[in-house]
Amino acid sequence: MPAPAPAPAPAPASAADPAVGAALGPSAADRVYRHVKEHVLDRRYEGGTLLTEGGLAAAVGVSRTPVREALLRLQAEGLLRLYPKKGALVLPVSAQEIADVVETRLLVEEFTVRRAVPAPPALLERLEALLGEQRRHAAAGDAAAFSAADRAFHAEIVRGSGNTILCGLYDQLRDRQLRMGTALLHDRPDRVERSLAEHAGILAALRAGDADAAAAAVRAHVSRVAELVRGTGR
Repeated sequence: MPAPAPAPAPAPASAADPAVGAALGPSAADRVYRHVKEHVLDRRYEGGTLLTEGGLAAAVGVSRTPVREALLRLQAEGLLRLYPKKGALVLPVSAQEIADVVETRLLVEEFTVRRAVPAPPALLERLEALLGEQRRHAAAGDAAAFSAADRAFHAEIVRGSGNTILCGLYDQLRDRQLRMGTALLHDRPDRVERSLAEHAGILAALRAGDADAAAAAVRAHVSRVAELVRGTGR
């Protein structure tokens, strides 16, 4: 009786395989994208800075090809503007962008904070934890981390409404919010303590089950942030 034929050898793994790609880590373009985006959002690359492909390639340790791919992605997100043979300009936060973001935030946040009342204990506990995070980052002087925790505090209330469409819309504002918040804290360090007090007021209104007070606290907080970013508030 003839011996059974040997089983075919498995095909060699390819980096194109998603599982293999995950094991190899982020691509060169992803590394450049993350590097530039992080530096733009935390203001290490200020608005008006001209970034060159060669400079970014050297900073991240890659060739120019993945740099071009990453810069195209960031231009599509509205953070950069590409200039052929020159590089990429970091776009400053415009007055129109501030107005658009604030208007959208007010529409979403006032509605969702009302929907969150009566707030379940899990939501209140999560907001208390995020407020504690903000206090720790404030004490450490970490403006970028404080801004991220600030944004998470508001996003948690939006998620508490249970409206997935509004959650998705709010998430689209994430990068713009972080960038504006970090810029504000760098320029107005006194804003940190006031922001903590305003967040505590929003949380207190939610604990009390007072939808009107919670909505009023959110409107006052977001409107004051907008005035400060525009340079018209105190």
